[in-house]
Formats: sequence, structure tokens, C-alpha cells
Amino acid sequence: MKRSIAVLVALVMCAACLFAAPKKKAKKASSGPITIGIINNPPSESGYRAANVKDMETVFSAAKGYDVKTFYSMNNDEQLNAFSQFVTDGVDYIFLSAADVAGWSSAFKKAQKAGIKIFLFDRLVEVKENLYEAAVVSDMPKEGETAVAWLKAQKLPEYKVIHLQGHMGSAAQLGRTGALDKEFEAGTMKKVVQQTADWNTDNAKKIVESVINSGEDFNVIYAENDDMAKGAVAALDEAGITHGVNGKVIVMGFDTNKWALRELLAGNWNYDGQCSPFQAAVIEEMIKTGNIPAKKIFSQEKGFDARTITQADIDTYGLGD
Repeated sequence: MKRSIAVLVALVMCAACLFAAPKKKAKKASSGPITIGIINNPPSESGYRAANVKDMETVFSAAKGYDVKTFYSMNNDEQLNAFSQFVTDGVDYIFLSAADVAGWSSAFKKAQKAGIKIFLFDRLVEVKENLYEAAVVSDMPKEGETAVAWLKAQKLPEYKVIHLQGHMGSAAQLGRTGALDKEFEAGTMKKVVQQTADWNTDNAKKIVESVINSGEDFNVIYAENDDMAKGAVAALDEAGITHGVNGKVIVMGFDTNKWALRELLAGNWNYDGQCSPFQAAVIEEMIKTGNIPAKKIFSQEKGFDARTITQADIDTYGLGD
């Protein structure tokens, strides 16, 4: 009798535990797809961005077992809204290339609380490092420093610079602007104009046309991406102003699109700074292995000079066709 009562008590206790235990979020079946939300600038932004988007789509494809949702915008508020939606959706990972560096801490904390892992790519943001898994990015300040060091090495009698900036507040704009601003502040270079063209060819052309029409002299165009350098050159050509290796105006761009590097090889431009768009495979390796070698992983990048660039460089480092 005592044994029967003991068994009955044990069964009642087990049932109570089952009904009282808090419900846990069901784990995704190991055979199910890995869900990812990718937030990036739109591919129409530039040749660099088109290559970056293609790289992400190629590596994180459905055929490889990924369920990917994407959102593209150059507006930080819109990106933040998309980020919140991905958190609500309960994705496994969020990959972010932010339009602006600021404003992300609260969103990252919510994602972390929900158990969502964040990887930064292309650009850093202003958050504590413990809020994301890793950042696979370009060293934007170094890109600017490398370009400005090259410019100073040209030893021009004077530097009168048209500075075409990218999207204001983005890591690329801040990094590529920083080193040049130091020269302006030191008085070693003159700022003819410093204005955003928002990565856009037509906007850049209009800015340079405005300077030409004002009659103010200049001998350097420092454009923070290739597309803006292209617009600047179009304005120079229409005005009959020479540029490149044997011209009056030094032309500098960034991103190393193949068409831009061909302009260097032809002597029409002078300098192009590399910015690698290929971060997806590095992130995938960390996800697959669980091994994160460093919190910040910087792409190895360099600058190209029209006097030394070769066709092999274009074939190796050029983006697009």
C-alpha cells in the first residue's frame, strides 16, 4: 500500500512539473534553413555597392541552406525600422552595413536580448563591441590616410582641392574625409569647396561645374568614390580643363571599379583607393565554424597610381566589368 501511494505521489509531482515548467522557445531543427536579415545600401548607390550586394547574395543563397531577407536604403531611420522588423521576425542573424554610424545601440541591445547575432560588414557603427559578434569591414580612416599621403607625395607647389564627399555620417565618408580635413586645418592644403554629392555622378558634376563657373582656381579633385570622380571629370571635359597624369587637375577616386582603373591606366585619372566589397565568405566561415578570430577584421586594401598601375592590377583588383 505504501509503495502504491509513493508511486502515485511521484506521478502527480511529475505532472505538476510538466504543467508548471515555463515554455521555452523551440529550437530550430538542425535541418532547417538559417534565417538572416541583411541591411545594406541599395546596389544602385555605386559600382562598389553592386559588387557588395552580389557577393552577399552569392554566398548566402537558398541553395546553400539560407533563408535570407534583404532591405536596402541609404536612410538610417529606414534601416533602423527594418532592423526592428528582423528582430520581430526572429531571424538567427542580422548583417548590417549602416547608412550612418550613430543611433544603433538601442536596436542592438534588443536584438541581443532576443538571442539574435549581429555581424557588421563593410562599415563600423558607434556601438560597444559586446553588442555584436564581429565586424568584417574596410579601414576607412586608413583609406583616407593612404590617399592623402599619396597626394602629399606629389609635392605640388600648392594644393587647391575640390572635395566631393559621400553620404554624410557614413563610415566611408567620415573615414575618407578625416585625413584631408587635417590638411585643411593645418593649412597645407586649401579647401576650394567641400560638399557632399551623396556618391552620385550627376551631383558631383554639378558641384564641379559650379566651381568652374565661379572662376575659382583648383588643381585637385578628391572624390570619395569612383562615381563622383566620373561626374567631376565630365565637368572638366566639357569645360576643356585637362586632367590626369599630364593634365592641370589631379583626379582621385575610391572603390577600384574596373572602368575607373582603366581611366588610371589611360592616364586620365591619377589615383584610386581600393575598397574591398567581399566580406560574405569571411562571415560565413565564422558562422560555420563558430570561430571568431577577432572582433574587427579589416580588409587588406591599397591605393593605385596611374604611373604604376598595370592591366594585371585591373584584372586582379577591379570590380565589375
